[in-house]
Amino acid sequence: MSQGFRLPQILEIARIEGKVTVEGLAERFGVTVQTIRRDLAELDEAGKLERVHGGAILRSGTVNIGYQERRALLAEEKRAIARACAAEIPEGASIFLNIGTSTEAVARELLRHSGLMVVTNNMNVANILAENPDCQVIVTGGTLRRSDGGLTGNLTDAVIRRFKFDLAVIGCSALDGDGDILDYDIEEVGVSRTILGQARKAWLVADHSKFQRTAPARIGSLEHIDSFFTDRPLGDPLAAACAAWSTRVIVARPAQAA
Repeated sequence: MSQGFRLPQILEIARIEGKVTVEGLAERFGVTVQTIRRDLAELDEAGKLERVHGGAILRSGTVNIGYQERRALLAEEKRAIARACAAEIPEGASIFLNIGTSTEAVARELLRHSGLMVVTNNMNVANILAENPDCQVIVTGGTLRRSDGGLTGNLTDAVIRRFKFDLAVIGCSALDGDGDILDYDIEEVGVSRTILGQARKAWLVADHSKFQRTAPARIGSLEHIDSFFTDRPLGDPLAAACAAWSTRVIVARPAQAA
């Protein structure tokens, strides 16, 4: 079967099942995994699918991709970003970690930190840091989003406003070329804005795939972020803008890419 016939069928499978795997498609079409990887790369470049570890998923627009898919997407890159971020968090700091797989990666890198107070609206972060006996963990409360363990709503906002954090570490769903930080859930956006307003310093952790996506709700701008941890250098216009804003950009490459 030629590529011209495979690509529409791969898209149809992705629309029905939400994702496709390299091994599954190779078996289905009777071709090599290398052939399928080339097919998926072409669909990714065309903006029709988004490559993830072992396969691809439908690109997101106004709806976020599933939590498990997000966890698997660029896991090594997120780990490198989280390691660089955690290395700069001082012992004894008070910090906020919000909803997202990147902030969960940061939490894992904080398991050996001592004297931290971590406030979070992410149940997964709380469960991860429960393993650190020298870390005080405070959960904001709020309406539980079962899909990813996030907590949002008026109660969440009210609890956050009772604190003044040394540092807020946030993630996001997408980043525009002009530096706007974006998300899908308007309630989550409201919480993120409250977090930033209660922090002495604000850090963003986001891998390069966020520049390839879009989302409808605006959290704010990189102009108001003190440090941005990512895994690839920014393009010249945004890099120049970050320099003008005094937004520090830290590029942390995964070990295999170093």
